Amino acid sequence: MTDGISRRNAIIGTATAGLAVPVLAACGGGDSTATPLSPTSDASTPGGTGTGTPAGGFASTSDIPVGGGAIFASDGVVVTQPAKNTFHGFSSTCTHQGCTLASVTETINCSCHGSQFSIEDGSNVTGPNGSPAGSVADLPKVDLAIKGGEISKA
Repeated sequence: MTDGISRRNAIIGTATAGLAVPVLAACGGGDSTATPLSPTSDASTPGGTGTGTPAGGFASTSDIPVGGGAIFASDGVVVTQPAKNTFHGFSSTCTHQGCTLASVTETINCSCHGSQFSIEDGSNVTGPNGSPAGSVADLPKVDLAIKGGEISKA
């Protein structure tokens, strides 16, 4: 046994803390406008869709930070915004062993074996367990429809 916190427990703790923010925000007063997520945030929750989900789609463009993205696991989609007003959709399933992707920072990240994918084109930039780029297939693209600030599958 090793001392300290394991990588898995650190990831679980970070994800749990990230889930508490939208819940606490929903309980607070004030206006109902959504606060954009930081590039290191993950808007997905089990069965949830982020902070400002519109009725006609699974997300609002304001849910997707510039230079990052958000995972909508229940819809099977990762939405990224690598540059302002440029949105891309990818499958939320890692191409290595089928794990649901865990987070979006400057890359789309899988917590199962550490694979990372580009937020611009879904290409594999780091393979599992630190193996070279291109070690696994790129993320499949998902066509998006954006209308009135609402994001849905095309």
